[in-house]
Amino acid sequence: MTSPDQDGKIFVGKGASDETLALALANRHGLVTGATGTGKTVSLQVLAEGLSRAGVPVFAADIKGDLSGVAASGEAKPDFVKRAKELGFDYTPEEFPVVFWDLFGEQGHPIRATIFEMGPLLISRMLELNDVQEGVINIAFRYADDDPELKAVDGQGLVDMKDLRELLSYLSKNGKEISARYGNVAVTAVGAVQRQLLVLENQGGAKFFGEPALAVSDLIRTDANGRGVINVLAADKLMASPRLYATFLLWLLSELFEKLPEVGDPKKPKLVFFFDEAHLLFNEAPKELLDKVEQVVRLIRSKGVGVYFVTQNPLDVPDKVLGQLGNRVQHALRAFTPRDQKAVAAAAATFRPNPKLNTAQVITELGKGEALVSFLEGNGTPAMVDRTMIRPPSARIGPVTPEERKAVIDKSPFKGKYDQTIDPISAFEILQKRALAGGGLPPAGGAPGSDTAGAGAPGQAPSQPGFFHRLGDRVCNIFGIGRPHGTVLTTSQQVARNVARAVAVGVATQIAAELTKSTGSKTAGTISKAVVRGALGGVMRK
Repeated sequence: MTSPDQDGKIFVGKGASDETLALALANRHGLVTGATGTGKTVSLQVLAEGLSRAGVPVFAADIKGDLSGVAASGEAKPDFVKRAKELGFDYTPEEFPVVFWDLFGEQGHPIRATIFEMGPLLISRMLELNDVQEGVINIAFRYADDDPELKAVDGQGLVDMKDLRELLSYLSKNGKEISARYGNVAVTAVGAVQRQLLVLENQGGAKFFGEPALAVSDLIRTDANGRGVINVLAADKLMASPRLYATFLLWLLSELFEKLPEVGDPKKPKLVFFFDEAHLLFNEAPKELLDKVEQVVRLIRSKGVGVYFVTQNPLDVPDKVLGQLGNRVQHALRAFTPRDQKAVAAAAATFRPNPKLNTAQVITELGKGEALVSFLEGNGTPAMVDRTMIRPPSARIGPVTPEERKAVIDKSPFKGKYDQTIDPISAFEILQKRALAGGGLPPAGGAPGSDTAGAGAPGQAPSQPGFFHRLGDRVCNIFGIGRPHGTVLTTSQQVARNVARAVAVGVATQIAAELTKSTGSKTAGTISKAVVRGALGGVMRK
């Protein structure tokens, strides 16, 4: 027997009977737990291989680099051959279709998201902000959504970290007006957020934000033979920034939840997502974030996505989330201290009891290649827990070489799609030009017929300019400083405009003085002052 997988089921190992994961129930989520070095990564690899054979794409974080071996053919080692025989099949080495990803773009294709896609809640979590600082981030996002110029470009202008930094600086400089519209913007709070942005940037987080952003549909692919592609995220360097790692994976789950259509209960998942070192997601997480995790895990099942958390102990996962995880693989836990013994008892209590096993005792006795397994049965209820010998992986156990990794990347269907960063016109450029033009916040709108009526947002043409604005436009045109609306000034053009503005104001002021002197009329003086204002308005709008 070359393959022990059955129709619609993945063979994982054998205890008193075969332990198989039903594909129709694989989107009901799962949990792989166990102490360091007890075989969690091997179990994860076995599950990923079985899903790939069945045509189900997989996304998995590779914390130590060991999972990358799934891209290379395994080796028929005597121990593997012997174990396979004992489990009732012949060991056959295989390799699987793999795409390597890396937030830093070093060991795989870069993965990027825009600041706007990440959203204020996850940005605040990533930066470890307090309530006041999180309020500043919420105001920044709201302002980007309200500002006409920012709203007109992709992602409300918030693409990368320099966009967010520039927007925060802009809000700080215009704090009085911003506070009147959206609530208090404390300069100290803005400074604290900017410092946290700097810390994240020093950790390499800036590489994650930008374009082209990841299209989640690129994670859901099969190869020419119908096997599901295994997407491996290189996370060894990423683990130096655990908040970035956890927030990124939660963002990816949220993107899948928001963008995939409802499919109900398919015969097999559209994608299975493995979240390694899952405790990092829940450590010191605020209630709002935990609620979001619970919501995504509870509802993403109907999108055909299965989520499997990989961590050391079930206690690492909050009860609300733990209750959603029906498929369980428990490797050994050690009970050397009272705290360890409590953890073992808690882990045993999460399984459906087996009268033939003392579950808590077995957890401490499990050897290499063994685990306690309980998968969902046909009616969706957990099977009784059983001590199981896990099948050996068909691909390599251990990392690929840098040369092998490069060969896989070179053959990738996404080669060239994400590798180069694109820097579009966004908040950084728009707000810098607005500052050079001397513009503040976009006006809320003047009274119809007044000199400020229809002025619009900075950089936009007024809809109905008043008489003196039109007169000011004429003055500007005389001095050659007119330009089509909507175009962008270069630095030299900006300097020329400022010089022309001074000249225009000087001429208009001289005209006013001469009119007043020759007529002595207050009306002439009033008109001349309006001409000056009109000239200024026309220059500023050019």
